[in-house]
Amino acid sequence: MHVFPAAPWLKRRHILMLAGGATVTACAPHARGAHNATPDMSGVDRRLQQAVAAGEAPGVVCAIGHGQQIVHRAVYGRRALTPAAEPMTWDTVFDMASLTKAVITAPCVMQLWEQGRFGLDDPVSRYLPQFAATGKSTITIRHLLTHYSGLPPDLDLEHPWQGREAAFRLAMGVAPSQPPGRGFIYSDINFITLGFVVEKLSGMTLDAYATRFILTPLGMRQSRFLPPQTWQPRIAPTQPDENGHMLRGQVHDPSARRMGGVAGHAGLFSNADDMCLYAQALLDRRAGRPSAYPLQSKTLMLMTTAQQPGGKSDLRGLGWDISTHYSSVRGDSFPVGSFGHTGFTGTSLWLDPGSDSYVLILTSRLHPAGRGNVVRLRHDVATAAALALLPPQG
Repeated sequence: MHVFPAAPWLKRRHILMLAGGATVTACAPHARGAHNATPDMSGVDRRLQQAVAAGEAPGVVCAIGHGQQIVHRAVYGRRALTPAAEPMTWDTVFDMASLTKAVITAPCVMQLWEQGRFGLDDPVSRYLPQFAATGKSTITIRHLLTHYSGLPPDLDLEHPWQGREAAFRLAMGVAPSQPPGRGFIYSDINFITLGFVVEKLSGMTLDAYATRFILTPLGMRQSRFLPPQTWQPRIAPTQPDENGHMLRGQVHDPSARRMGGVAGHAGLFSNADDMCLYAQALLDRRAGRPSAYPLQSKTLMLMTTAQQPGGKSDLRGLGWDISTHYSSVRGDSFPVGSFGHTGFTGTSLWLDPGSDSYVLILTSRLHPAGRGNVVRLRHDVATAAALALLPPQG
C-alpha cells in the first residue's frame, strides 16, 4: 500500500491501516519556518514498514527534523505483542537505554563544568577518591566522556548485587582493561561513574538534578527516570526479566535496574514529542539561535566535535558518537561531523548541524523475546532521510 507523505495543509493526524494491523501516522510539519515543499519521505516509510513486517521490531515511531521543523512523522506496528496486542502510538513512551548517556548525563556533567566545578582533564579521583584504586588514578573526566578510559564495558553481573552503594563499590574497584587514552572501549562504567560525579558535585541525586536542570527547562514533561504507574499503559514493554516478569516501565538495563532505576548510563524514559523538543533545542543552541537548551553554544560545540586523544581514529565528542563502529546510524549521506547516539532497546537519535536536520527512531526491538535487530534499519532510514533532505552532490 502506498503511504502518502505529509502535506502542508494537513492539520490533524491521519492513520492509515496497513497489512497485518500496522499503522503509519503522517503529520504536517510545524508551522514555524515551514517550507513550500514537503520532502518526499516515501523511502523512509517503505523501510519502516518493511522492518515491522520482517520482525526487526514490533513497531516504530520515527521523526525527521529539518529547517527548525518536524517534516515527517511516522508510526508503524505495535507497541506490545503480549499479553495482548496494542497498536503503536505517537505518544508511546520508550526505555531510552544508552541515549541517557548523551541526552542526560553528559549535559549534567557539562553544566557543572561551565560552573567551574572541575576541569575536563582533571583525574576522576580528585572528586571520587575511591576511584584511584586498581590503577585508575590517571583516568580523567574527559576519558570517561569519550570512552577512552580503558575500563571494561560492564559491571560484574555474574554475581548478585543490589543497590547504588554496591554499584559504587564495583565501579570504584574495577580494574582497567588497558591504559587510559590507548583506545576506544565503549563502557557503561564510564557513565555510571559520571553519574556519581554529578551527584557528588551537585549534592543531588542524578534524577533530581536532571529533572530540575535539563528536562524542566526544555519543557520535557513526558521524560523522566522512574516513570509513574499512570504512564504504564503508554510505555512500550521490552522483554521478560530473569524472573519471567515482562519489563514495562522498569529499566531494561540490568545494572541500572539493580541500582534502582537511576544511573548515568541508562534509565531515562521518553517519547517522540519530547525527543524532538530536545533535538531541535540542541541544534538551535549549537547554531547560536534562541533556545531553551541549558548549555552555552560553545559548550555544545565542544561536546559535539571530536575530543578523543590525538591520533585516534575513533571519533567521540563529550557524550556523543561521531565516527566509530557504532556510527552506522549516520547512514551513507550525512557527513562525518554529524553526531548521535543509540540505545540498546532500539532507540537512536542522529543530528546533522550542517543541514539543521535530525533523525529520531524509537523502537522496543527487544519485545517480546529479545530477538529484534534495528542496526540496518537505523542506517537505511538515515540514508533515505538524507537523500530527501540534502542537495545532490555534484
